[in-house]
Amino acid sequence: MPDGPADRSEDPPAKRSATNPAKTAATNPPKTPAHGPVGGLWRFPVPAAEASVPLTRHAVRDCLLAQGMAGVRYQELVDDLLLIVSELVSNAVTHAAELSPEVVTELSVSGGWVRVSVEDGDPYRPKALENDTGRTGGRGLLLVKSVTLQAGGVCDVERTGEGGKVIWASLPVPPEPER
Repeated sequence: MPDGPADRSEDPPAKRSATNPAKTAATNPPKTPAHGPVGGLWRFPVPAAEASVPLTRHAVRDCLLAQGMAGVRYQELVDDLLLIVSELVSNAVTHAAELSPEVVTELSVSGGWVRVSVEDGDPYRPKALENDTGRTGGRGLLLVKSVTLQAGGVCDVERTGEGGKVIWASLPVPPEPER
């Protein structure tokens, strides 16, 4: 069950506070709503290890589908969110594991927006690099930023109160089709 009623504002969700782990979606899947996804907040803490990337991606996908985001209407949104989750968790595992033994992904559905964030304990604030075809890596944040902007969303990097960082992206839920 969601943690509370969904906010119906048109602004992207602000930073959310921590709540119950993601087990809620698996144990109490809601009925698929007729007018959009079910709102709520879910957390997915995982060890900062390579194996956590696909585990987190699958957990977020399962949660999105359980919240009513199955079908053609949501396919692009779900694909974009899963790409963003994969990139952000992979970056955290690759670059922050030494200072952050745990990575926390948070998923929030509220007010016509879906927000995904990845938090780690490393204070370094990464920057999206320019597209350099000579490099084999370093374009993950550029990809996240591009996918987010193309979807009409917003993304940013913020410091946490504990000295780490959280990287987040909010994407709009597609409107209900006209009848």
